Amino acid sequence: MKIAYYEESGKMSVVEQERPKIQKADDAIIRVVRSCVCGSDLWAYSAGDSKQKHSINDGHEAIGIVEEVGESVTTVKPGDFVIVPFTHGCGHCPACLAGFDGVCVDHDDNFSIGAQSQYLRFQHADWALVKVPGSPDDYSEGMLKSLLTLADVMATGYHAAKTAHVKPGDKVVVVGDGAVGQCAVIAAKMLGASQIIIMSRHEDRQKMALESGATDVVAERGTEGIEKVIKLTGGYGADAVLECVGAQGSTDQAFGVVRPGGFIGRVGLPHGAKMDPAETFYRNVTLAGGPASVTTYDKEVLLKAVLDGQINPGKVFTNSYTLDEINQAYKDMADRKTIKSYLIMD
Repeated sequence: MKIAYYEESGKMSVVEQERPKIQKADDAIIRVVRSCVCGSDLWAYSAGDSKQKHSINDGHEAIGIVEEVGESVTTVKPGDFVIVPFTHGCGHCPACLAGFDGVCVDHDDNFSIGAQSQYLRFQHADWALVKVPGSPDDYSEGMLKSLLTLADVMATGYHAAKTAHVKPGDKVVVVGDGAVGQCAVIAAKMLGASQIIIMSRHEDRQKMALESGATDVVAERGTEGIEKVIKLTGGYGADAVLECVGAQGSTDQAFGVVRPGGFIGRVGLPHGAKMDPAETFYRNVTLAGGPASVTTYDKEVLLKAVLDGQINPGKVFTNSYTLDEINQAYKDMADRKTIKSYLIMD
């Protein structure tokens, strides 16, 4: 089978290797139908940090068909069409029962890698995989795109809004205009926010956010951006801030625009951002967030919202590629020529 490999900073490749096999009783083998490139994948591609050369790439978002399951897997069977989350919640530990399957405590290898491939070994498959009615052939390409977002970015944007306690009437700021930020706008609207400010410097992304429910755009950064947000929120700041980048600058923006007593839902993969506890203490700001509860959100609300046409998160995929074009898919995302690269595997 073909699988994407990270070669070095700025270079991906496609190599041939044997198809994965069942290794443990709770494994499932998935034939990948669609996959994509995540913003978090770009940290190594763009900077070469913390990634071994010529290694299986971290790609972790897919939809596909179950080919085989281990003997302890009872929730899916061969032939099922499934969303393949980037996390492997068990569904019964204290964290999962509390709705935080992204940080399941039943096992310590909770995250997927290698989904930019034709086949994938998905570990801890029982409960974690999300069944989709029918087969891929029953859905339009647009619907497949939206289903694919449920493997990560739509659930991650929703997690930002949920952990920031967004409620009807709230004033919300979304920091970051990538795929997660765009999905966070959708989530804030789903939860009833009355004002949604997207912090974005790119016209095409501003337009998408406004179409999804954003009410205001702030392109400025630093002190100027903070002052503009404070003014737009009536002089007080946002009730909830959804931080969807993870960098130092975006973290500073989030703290700068939240009102005293407000909430920050942080889902951007932390990358060099350090926080002073006094920033939250003296303003009674609640900081929450982390890996998304993908399976929980999909099963409880997001899959239904997509299938019913209530939301259309698949529009974050602005360019499509074959697996053999993986290097271009990464390059275009790194160069901001596409919001999120979409891989058609069959």
